[in-house]
Amino acid sequence: MHPRGKVGLYLLFLIVGLLLGGICGTEFIKRFNKGAMPQSANGPNAGQASQNAFKPTVPVRETVGASRDNAIVQATRMVSPCVVGIVVTEMQLVRHTYGSDEFFDFFFGPELMPRVKEVERMGSGFIFSKQGYILTNFHVVEGAQKLFVTFSDGRQLEGKIVGVDPQTDLAIVSVKGGDFPSARLGDSDTLMIGEWAIAIGNPFGFFINDAHPTVTLGVISAVDRNFAPSEGVYYQGMIQTDAAINQGNSGGPLVNAQGEVVGINTFIFTGSDNNRGSIGIGFAIPIDRAKRVAKEILTYGKRRTIYTGISVQDLNRSMALSLGYDKLDGVVVSEIHKGSPGEAGDLKRGDIIVQMGNRRIHSSGDIEGFFLDYFVGDRVTIGYFRGGKRRQALVALKEYPGPR
Repeated sequence: MHPRGKVGLYLLFLIVGLLLGGICGTEFIKRFNKGAMPQSANGPNAGQASQNAFKPTVPVRETVGASRDNAIVQATRMVSPCVVGIVVTEMQLVRHTYGSDEFFDFFFGPELMPRVKEVERMGSGFIFSKQGYILTNFHVVEGAQKLFVTFSDGRQLEGKIVGVDPQTDLAIVSVKGGDFPSARLGDSDTLMIGEWAIAIGNPFGFFINDAHPTVTLGVISAVDRNFAPSEGVYYQGMIQTDAAINQGNSGGPLVNAQGEVVGINTFIFTGSDNNRGSIGIGFAIPIDRAKRVAKEILTYGKRRTIYTGISVQDLNRSMALSLGYDKLDGVVVSEIHKGSPGEAGDLKRGDIIVQMGNRRIHSSGDIEGFFLDYFVGDRVTIGYFRGGKRRQALVALKEYPGPR
């Protein structure tokens, strides 16, 4: 066959193949779509049925709203009405200077005329009693000449300091009235590392005319954190959280996911002198301690000072060997007051105390702040060595006799 004839034959076969393929493909698509679509899709409401296929069975607003209203939101809703701002007016002594004025400097010196200046600062607190009692930090109200409490509903009432415990940095303030919303107090001894922690404070109500509290969220990072005493304050057994705690939030509640107050926000670590904001390391006083301090203040007007009648000193090598003790851990009893709880517990001079309660005693520094969670009437178990043998004493704590 002539080459041109072969080309024509090939073209004919190609055209026929394409036509057959198009027909088969169209029929396949029709059958596929017919089987995939609901029966009603071929009827007069085919367009409506197609739209219904993409509609959710439950409205989006309802499903999203239900998931957003979680335990954190509910806990915040429960506690926020109980959180207050505390505005303190303090009188500070300042000295006026004339700077480079040589005339006044010659007659009066560079510093002249000390005067009193009113300084305002803010903190937070929370109502724990319907009678209007508020828990906060001592450092929030220290030196207050005037004190006002701002509530989340916009009210501002004058407050009164009921009592303070500087050693634990706690204070109680009261306002007149009744039937205040009160926060539910939890149990800080049952805290779990990693559980939700909500820090709530009211630092802006007085300044920006918005009394609603601020909320930050984190977890319980650690418990039982101890710090060296500072200016007579013992921060021991503290709760650590990464929920942001900033200036003005001191005294506000640290809340769990059940809406219970488990701590009182107190201080933070900052990154540097130039950065005074939160870097995710904040500390709160356990609520179990605060509850007992509050009971003492409301009952006695103060926290009663406990008394053991025991004086101790650190061990050295020669002292330990003379007492038949081969370690330097512990403190030696140097004096026992007559008629004291220590004497009643049968402790004597020369006894080496190595444990108090659940705390190991390595030096006298371990005793500082130990009694933060002990109160008058409590009993503390003391482990000690006498004559090389381990012994145990139970000491009933009394109130310090006389003023202190």
